[in-house]
This record gives sequence, C-alpha cells and structure tokens, in this order.
Amino acid sequence: MNGGIGRDAALSRKRPSRRSAPTLPQCALARPNGVRTCTRTCRKNLLRKREDASLEDQLLLLEHEPVYTIGRTPDRSSLSATGSRPSRDGELGSAHLPHPLFSINRGGQATYHGPGQLMGYPIIDLRRCGQDLHKYLRWLEQLLIDLLARYDIAAQRRESLTGVWVENRKIASIGVGVRHWITMHGFALNVCGDLSSFDHIVPCGINNVAITSMEKETNKSFTVADGCANA
Repeated sequence: MNGGIGRDAALSRKRPSRRSAPTLPQCALARPNGVRTCTRTCRKNLLRKREDASLEDQLLLLEHEPVYTIGRTPDRSSLSATGSRPSRDGELGSAHLPHPLFSINRGGQATYHGPGQLMGYPIIDLRRCGQDLHKYLRWLEQLLIDLLARYDIAAQRRESLTGVWVENRKIASIGVGVRHWITMHGFALNVCGDLSSFDHIVPCGINNVAITSMEKETNKSFTVADGCANA
C-alpha cells in the first residue's frame, strides 16, 4: 500500500495517555496536488514531532490522483498482473502500467491509489502508546472495521494478512512506516469508483485477490467525503 500524495489536512487531537490507543479526530478531506507535496509535508511534520514531543498528533486525509506505489522491497513481482518478475523495461518494470509509479518508504508490495479511495495518514507518536507497531496495525484495522459497520458492511481481518476484508474481498489496505516511533503512511479505503486499475498489478502481492469497495458491497452511491465524514 500506500504512498504519500496530495496536500495535507492537518487535524489536531488531544494527547493520549502513555499506553492508550490513539483516537483519531473528526475528518476533513484534501484534494490531491501531487506526490512530492505530501511527502515533503509528512517529512516536515515527522521532524517537528521528533524535535518536540509535546506536539499534537495529526491526521492527513486525501483523495489521490491515479498512481501506483510500492514499498521497500527488492521483489517487484507484484508490479506484474501475472505475479511474474517484470522485464527490465524500466527501473521498476513499470512501462505497462497506465498510471505513474512511485517507490516509497513504507512496507509492502504494489498497490493502486486514485479517485474514489479515502487515504488516511496518521502522524502519531507511538512513544505515547506503548511503542508496539503490531498493536498499531491492528488498531488501524479495527478503526476501519468500525467505520464500515456504520454502513452495515460486515468487514473483518484475515489471519496473517494485514488489511480489512469483506469475506474474501479486500476493501482496505494498510501500509505504514515508523521513524523514531512516529508513524507515517497509513490506510487506503475503497469507497467508490472504477477499480480496474488494480487489474494491472498483484495488489499487495496477494495473487488472485478480489478488490471491492463500499459502493460495490452495498449497491449504494458513495463519495469519498461520505467515508471521511464518519471516520
């Protein structure tokens, strides 16, 4: 999953107790204006929080222009829809992709981000919350499961697979990074729109995975702002 793309919607929240799970604030959505812009914003915020631990945590909520991202891995096979290693038609084997590809500093394999997808990037100081990355990942999953339940979508985890699922269909991806125990990157929730761009890759490196959205699961019309308003 998940690159840093778009301008930020920085949201303040109260400082959590030392070992409590953080509680994200009410949401506001930012329209995209480029990959590098959000990367710079995230780095600036990370540096500020590292230097001043009293700063409040933030949440960036975005809707991206169409892009593919891939994390810190020498294995680029997920960039091929067949799961085979791409031919060397470029540094990352991306010539066949219909949208730009960015290699970013999160964990995980290739994924797609674009219109109709709600992106959330919490910038949280885990030194206040027990310094437990696995607990943080499970917390993000539960956050999304609870959000989807508000729309009568019965989402769940799947053993050994990070993310959120509706039966065997993946509705949300999670890919995070941590620097000095401050989080970056986050989650991608499929709300609405065309999902065909996932067909050009092996999403998150999982062969034959079915991708779904809130719109597909409910047969109702949604906007990304709808998901944001209830996050």
